[in-house]
Amino acid sequence: MVRLELIANRAVEDDLYDLFKKQELNPYFTRLGEVQGFGNSGARKGDHIFPEENFLLIFYCDEQTAQSITDSVLELKRIFPAEGIVLFRSVADRVG
Repeated sequence: MVRLELIANRAVEDDLYDLFKKQELNPYFTRLGEVQGFGNSGARKGDHIFPEENFLLIFYCDEQTAQSITDSVLELKRIFPAEGIVLFRSVADRVG
């Protein structure tokens, strides 16, 4: 099983879902909205100084779905090269 974590600017979220739809991809995920932090693209704090915020999606899926999600995220990064978009991948073992 594959675990993917996507952290991205909330401004590109709908575009990501459109890319999923284009690939006829309907992955299961957990969404954490209004994620704040500091990364390569700068601060995202949701305040008057750093007004932007990120969102976080966590996916647990098979290899084929993980590749489709990765392809969508890479396309999103091509469309929005200046936005903060990062995808992490790891192996996950289901315990329960």
